[in-house]
Amino acid sequence: MSKIVKVMLTSLLIILLIGGITTAIVLYMVNDKNNDEEQTIDDIIEYSYTTPEITTDLNDGSFVRIQFQIVTDNKKAKEEIEKRDFQVKNILIKELAKLNEEDFKTGLPELESIVMNKLNEVMTEGTIADVYTVQKILQ
Repeated sequence: MSKIVKVMLTSLLIILLIGGITTAIVLYMVNDKNNDEEQTIDDIIEYSYTTPEITTDLNDGSFVRIQFQIVTDNKKAKEEIEKRDFQVKNILIKELAKLNEEDFKTGLPELESIVMNKLNEVMTEGTIADVYTVQKILQ
């Protein structure tokens, strides 16, 4: 084979290799963007777990009855959080016991954030995307 043919074949292989790598990167980035999109309301409902009502005392002696909607990021995570029901209750009771009546009236978003972070520490099959308070009675 002549030198020109060898150079042409080498150049062609390099161009194909660069094109293949570029295509793979572009497809990976597009797929990644699709995974990062906001969940639809149907996804939120499908991947949600509602805790049972929990009645417990607060730090100042008052009582609260509360219920949360826990939104996971996929079906396996929802199944896992359902199995971890006892851990969910434990985390909720421990975190609620730290609060007093005034904290409860003004600090509900912080409580939801703390609960989400604590639950994500125990999750293995997915993550908790959000925690919503769906019922609250303070006595």
